[in-house]
Amino acid sequence: MIRNETAGGRAVKFAFLGLWLVFTAFPLYWITITSLKAPGDIFTFPIAYWPETFSLENYRGLFSKADFGTYVVNSLVVATLAGLTATAIAMLSGYVLARFEFRSKSALLMAALVTQMIPAFIALGPLYLLMTDLKLVDNRLGLVLVYIAVCIPFCTVMLRGFFENIPDALEEAAMIDGLSRFGALFRVLLPVMRPGIIAAFVFNFINCWNELFLSVTLMNSDTNKTIPTALNGFISSFNIDWGSMSAAAVLTILPTMVLFAFASRHIVQGLTAGATKG
Repeated sequence: MIRNETAGGRAVKFAFLGLWLVFTAFPLYWITITSLKAPGDIFTFPIAYWPETFSLENYRGLFSKADFGTYVVNSLVVATLAGLTATAIAMLSGYVLARFEFRSKSALLMAALVTQMIPAFIALGPLYLLMTDLKLVDNRLGLVLVYIAVCIPFCTVMLRGFFENIPDALEEAAMIDGLSRFGALFRVLLPVMRPGIIAAFVFNFINCWNELFLSVTLMNSDTNKTIPTALNGFISSFNIDWGSMSAAAVLTILPTMVLFAFASRHIVQGLTAGATKG
């Protein structure tokens, strides 16, 4: 018998959730408020948790003092190309791992998972030498290729799980009706897999959009820098431009928040897309 939740229990639960919401949302609130303060009002005493006057000077400074528009375009181009390509490759490899049995299947899955545990800086030296030999340092194409290689392993494992949730009978029925295996994949399975594919792309896009370590290493000129590299540039040896950094952070976070909310819904849909009644 399920016992009804008491009023005291509900109060404790909502109090805990409220404290957790404040704890997680306060940094975002503080960054937003800081970005809307005039540069001279950021460091005041006592601390103003709600400024008396709001200013857009920090946002205007992003485009006057720094070429922030170029950084946004670079990030969009790099993240979109890398996300789309990695998702397409991972879709095919995930399908193979889900539908076929072969000797090295377990080893490939283990390798894909192990690569996620290796710190990026371990491969930084050989990677930089390779990109230098290919003349792809300070080149957006080089950064795209690196991001594709980084995104494929985890995305493959992710899409393999989505494919395994789709009954084999659906594909077999399409092939009995005359479709080839590729025809069944692209005309039958992919429409069912659409939520999972969208979720995988958004995951790849957000990872590439937020990545700092590789972009700082491989991108040198202002015309090729991405947003995380630009944010890092607001920190100097003797000063931190908190106003500009906060404004840039707000503009950077908004697209990823929207995409993450969008991906959450599609991840749930993807997990249940292949469900059948028993």
